[in-house]
Amino acid sequence: MSKQSKRRAALLYHAKPKPGKIQVVPTKKYATQRDLSLAYSPGVAEPCLEIEKDKNNAYKYTAKGNLVAVISNGTAVLGLGNIGPEASKPVMEGKGLLFKIFADIDVFDIEVDTEDVEEFIQTVKNIAPTFGGINLEDIKAPEAFEIERRLKEELDIPVMHDDQHGTAIISAAALLNALEIAEKNIEEVKIVVSGAGAAAISCSRLYQSCGAKQENMVMLDSKGVIRKDRENLTSQKAEFATSRNIDTLDEAMKEADVFIGLSMADIVTPEMLKTMAKNPIVFAMANPDPEISYQLAIDTRDDIIMATGRSDHPNQVNNVLGFPFIFRGALDVRATKINEEMKMAAVKALAELAKEPVPEQVNIAYGETKLTFGRDYIIPKPFDPRLISTVPLAVAKAAMESGASKEPIENWQKYEEELLERSGSDNKIVRLLHNRAKLNPKRVVFAEADHLDVLKAAQFVYDEGIAIPILLGRRDTILKLMEEIEFEADLSIIDPKSDEELEHKNYYAKVFWKKQKRKGITLYAAEQLMRERNYFAAMMINEGDADALVTGFSRSYPSVVKPMLQLIGLAPGATRIATTNVMMTQRGPMFLSDTSININPSANDLKRIAQMTAKVVKMFGMEPVMAMISYSNFGSSKDQTATKVREAVDYLHRRHPDLSVDGELQTDFALNSEMLQDIFPFSKLAGKKVNTLIFPNLESANITYKLLKELNKADSIGPIMMGMRKPVHILQLDASVEEIINMTAIAVIDAQQKEKIEIERLKH
Repeated sequence: MSKQSKRRAALLYHAKPKPGKIQVVPTKKYATQRDLSLAYSPGVAEPCLEIEKDKNNAYKYTAKGNLVAVISNGTAVLGLGNIGPEASKPVMEGKGLLFKIFADIDVFDIEVDTEDVEEFIQTVKNIAPTFGGINLEDIKAPEAFEIERRLKEELDIPVMHDDQHGTAIISAAALLNALEIAEKNIEEVKIVVSGAGAAAISCSRLYQSCGAKQENMVMLDSKGVIRKDRENLTSQKAEFATSRNIDTLDEAMKEADVFIGLSMADIVTPEMLKTMAKNPIVFAMANPDPEISYQLAIDTRDDIIMATGRSDHPNQVNNVLGFPFIFRGALDVRATKINEEMKMAAVKALAELAKEPVPEQVNIAYGETKLTFGRDYIIPKPFDPRLISTVPLAVAKAAMESGASKEPIENWQKYEEELLERSGSDNKIVRLLHNRAKLNPKRVVFAEADHLDVLKAAQFVYDEGIAIPILLGRRDTILKLMEEIEFEADLSIIDPKSDEELEHKNYYAKVFWKKQKRKGITLYAAEQLMRERNYFAAMMINEGDADALVTGFSRSYPSVVKPMLQLIGLAPGATRIATTNVMMTQRGPMFLSDTSININPSANDLKRIAQMTAKVVKMFGMEPVMAMISYSNFGSSKDQTATKVREAVDYLHRRHPDLSVDGELQTDFALNSEMLQDIFPFSKLAGKKVNTLIFPNLESANITYKLLKELNKADSIGPIMMGMRKPVHILQLDASVEEIINMTAIAVIDAQQKEKIEIERLKH
């Protein structure tokens, strides 16, 4: 993507469909006059009076306990510097979005128009009663130190300057693990810290809390090594001044065990690395470009343990591993502060989590066979679903044990379950999907690339490295649209009706005719069919000229399915095809089958659909928990529509006892685990969170998924085609750009899976 295209995409993202990234959403009913009279006057007076009696009641009757302020004056924004409070607002909104999607914490962003320390402190103190916690952000040093110190002393709610402590906590966890792998003692290692800003100072202090010795540390700023004999040092820099007679990074790096980079790109050379001690630990965390590139570092030293701030290399030191979960734990016990004990608890929880077996969902997301603790995995991945139930819990316990908690937790198992429930409110699965596709992008045919939305989707997947598009359609139209949306790429553009494709078209027709000549297809008819883009595209897949196909944007579903079945056919062992849709609901991803193909499936069909859907759920890195849906519960109806579901369930219980599946069940019982446990405690689903619904017929499945999509605005991925021999996926008519993008990612992953299966088959 060109610089201009990136700029335009970023501006459009923030401006459309409505400006900004966050909004306020009501949490109470407001449909009736009674609701409104309780929400406001006169009913609102009652909680007001209760809070007047005891200010702590604000946590009981208002959103204070789950509300954090992200506050900045815009003096040190990302790599942009002092750009002012208004210009910092997009960053603060972005921080609010991360709080919400990772830890279900609500945020108001506050931009304060002052660089005066006292004014800033008083402003925050004056608005503090609104909030359960304060996240200070992008405030320049040294003012940031004084602002945080004062606010922590003068407020009775958690306050944290994430630029300081976030990086410190994550990197400290990574450092402890790296030292363990390198078989070094933190009390003995020599540490070089490049950078002397808020993050560098906080990191150095936390490393000392972990056992590092001040006399073994050397810190550098833009003037070189910070020495005790230098004049006019700030108190923070003086704290880490060295008495060693050295001036440069070259000198500091000799025999050093650890390099911590929080400065600028490309200041560490291969020669410097070569002078470091055995098994050097290098955390080059300057963003977006590290102090030394990952590839250059590992090429220089094969014994290096390397981390960066980037997501495209192992060992990403990313603040999102810390701040959402630290505040989550602090809020949940109504902590009065975020103290050293709580920060250290987060460090240890992150370090220990990296040593535990990694969930398959994370392995799949990062394209790893098995992530295991070692040089390339010293810190958990940001997509790890265990973070929400591990770090907040450790922080909450530390708050209680250190006396910082006002409302202790008594039932830890229940608390852990509540934390896991919070993780279902975002769209992590989409990020996982895109990330996995990027690991091994495939050639995807877009059969309707002369439609603007299809081409926009192709542009996105190309720019993001999700797929390599092959564009089918009218060449002149595609080129004109590409120019319109500034889509600059050297891609294959194919018009099946053009003279340029006559040779391909005739070849495909002949291959197709040879297979179909005894089924009423003449060579002439085959040649005419190859003018149809879906027939041409299907033959491209068959003949290995492309890896996957996405189509159906402008044609009815049945008309597109027909050529796919005729040309592509069923996968080995499959007896029929079906589809599933993934719905992004508030309770997490839900798989609904069959949404597009089988009008009135038999018991035998339903068991096959369930089995195929289970495989798709596992492909997403989740364990299927499946309810076979009906209008009745466990034999309450003898009608054929209910009994066929029972028959399918009976077969699955006998032949696949390890599969979490049961029915027939009404939808409310399937989705309400407490109700199911109370009334039907014998069910295999009792006490479990159902993530997959298998419907008894097409109309119920299709209606349900479209209701969810339109009424609840639930994002949908699908219909995902199951049972096809090749990676072919058919869109719903007039699908959105986002839906086409997600379907493309599915097509790429499907192609990856089928390639893997074929490789295994050839081996044996």
